[in-house]
Amino acid sequence: MPYSVFLKKHEEKRIVDGHAWVYANEVDHIDGSGKNGDLASVYDASGRFIGRGFINHLSKILVRIFLRNDMETVDRDFFVRRIREAKEIREKLGFSDCYRAVFAEADNLPALIVDKYHDLLSVQFLSLGMDLRKAEIVDALIEVFRPRGIYERSDAEVRKKEGLPLMKGPLYGNFDPRVQIEENGLFLIADLENGQKTGYFLDQKENRFAIRRYCQGAEVLDCFCNVGGFALNAAAAGAKNVIALDISEKALSDVRENARLNDLEDVIQTECGDVFELLRKYRTEGRKYDTVILDPPAFAKTANDVKNAYRGYKDINILGMKLVRHGGFLVTASCSHYMSASLFEKMLKESAHESSRRIRVFESRTQAPDHPALLAADETTYLKFYILQVL
Repeated sequence: MPYSVFLKKHEEKRIVDGHAWVYANEVDHIDGSGKNGDLASVYDASGRFIGRGFINHLSKILVRIFLRNDMETVDRDFFVRRIREAKEIREKLGFSDCYRAVFAEADNLPALIVDKYHDLLSVQFLSLGMDLRKAEIVDALIEVFRPRGIYERSDAEVRKKEGLPLMKGPLYGNFDPRVQIEENGLFLIADLENGQKTGYFLDQKENRFAIRRYCQGAEVLDCFCNVGGFALNAAAAGAKNVIALDISEKALSDVRENARLNDLEDVIQTECGDVFELLRKYRTEGRKYDTVILDPPAFAKTANDVKNAYRGYKDINILGMKLVRHGGFLVTASCSHYMSASLFEKMLKESAHESSRRIRVFESRTQAPDHPALLAADETTYLKFYILQVL
């Protein structure tokens, strides 16, 4: 008999409201038998059916629910339907060349990430259940997208919590994993093999465009620039000059290549080094900029990291504020869901106070709509993005 998972009393509300995760410590008992990765039905303490999902006894997330009825069959055609639904809503929103095509729980396919880069797909299988159905999912992706190739980037550390090895490599097609994409009218090279995440940070697409109005005729400093998404948009908007900082020389090489693709190499300069150290050096030298952009990596990757992450965000934002000319702008972001919006705003207030600057909020944004969020799952709303005037 297949697995039946019964929750403890009062543990069902979050899941009934739409959250996909059933934690092992919320479970009263399990009936039936099977193997890890099988479908399991989940019930509340009274025996009321809640949903079905893949089970994994090795993970703290025991079941990831993606079916809210007990009739639907999970096969190749099921994945075709779900993936096509996700693709169609994004096309209605105007996404075409590069976008997140499947966003895991938010698209009712927990632990599955699919990103489209021109005619290539980059895919992450982040749970045992999805990993076991890799062949069916790849077939479904081929039918829905007709891609030239599919590259697997299942090299995220979260797979270890599922008892899975890190995986990386082509799944379909014979292709160069470096592909030219178009974003906001600009051309960039996305590296599906060695780039960050699945190849590029797609979630900041609309935020990168939003900074343009704050960069016209400006001297711009783009910190933690990665491959130059913000720097390119600043330069395209008519910035006087842009300095792109990153600790990775490979990333800066990509910045220079992307600048050449868009005839912006005369506007964008690069500097390699630790951003914290470089900003302190610039402060000592008395440098000032009209717009400073801070888009650091996630300082808090677990709940235990929040305290140290808070100090890191505060340090970098104080440094950034001190480098902005009076009346200029600080663009600042956090991509860690553990750093809540309220906590991030608290940090910004403290940073302004300690840097003896006043700040006005011009824009408060989040991830692009191809990364939709579930109100019932705080984890899916993770990106904080503020454009502040510094006075």
